Amino acid sequence: MAASRLELNLVRLLSRCEAMAAEKRDPDEWRLEKYVGALEDMLQALKVHASKPASEVINEYSWKVDFLKGMLQAEKLTTSSEKALANQFLAPGRVPTTARERVPATKTVHLQSRARYTSEMRSELLGTPEMDLRKRTGVAGSQPVSEKQSAAELDLVLQRHQNLQEKLAEEMLGLARSLKTNTLAAQSVIKKDNQTLSHSLKMADQNLEKLKTESERLEQHTQKSVNWLLWAMLIIVCFIFISMILFIRIMPKLK
Repeated sequence: MAASRLELNLVRLLSRCEAMAAEKRDPDEWRLEKYVGALEDMLQALKVHASKPASEVINEYSWKVDFLKGMLQAEKLTTSSEKALANQFLAPGRVPTTARERVPATKTVHLQSRARYTSEMRSELLGTPEMDLRKRTGVAGSQPVSEKQSAAELDLVLQRHQNLQEKLAEEMLGLARSLKTNTLAAQSVIKKDNQTLSHSLKMADQNLEKLKTESERLEQHTQKSVNWLLWAMLIIVCFIFISMILFIRIMPKLK
């Protein structure tokens, strides 16, 4: 089925957004965020369009739009470690947007942003002591800073980032434990519900068998009752008939 005009426009705008995301942008750049918002509106309209594509294609578009949206949100974070952590949770698209792409553009952007945030973290780790040294040198004049002091400052920065990473790891571990606990609780509830349902089905089958047996017994009893009643009435009718005949024969003789 040929692509609709709405889908073609979405693909063009998505390709443009991917190209802009791969480029180095100014902090005041606002067009990409507006374009991603327009992509979300177009994607919602495409989902209810009369000639919408297959569900797999729509899911691929959704992944790419969500990736671009998440990338913009990660760029607004304050520290490079938070940006790197947010970048790890992003899922790029799996299929190229255009036929000219050999590798999905969102995957390339994901790798570029990861390398950039890693470089920024390395710069924070190694560049902060150097800036402190320059400030101390400018204040104190030409007096050199001892290697011991610079090493202590470097250790302080490394310790600070290590504490931050440990805190993030503890939070992720807590979330994982909470998720595991909720999953086990849900499995326990589902297991109990399945057991209750199985017991109810078993009881229903037993009641159905009992009802069927009792119905057959009642039918047999009804048939037996009807047969005995029929024979009794036949006997009574015969007895009345014979009695009438005898009565008719006897009455003239009495006269």
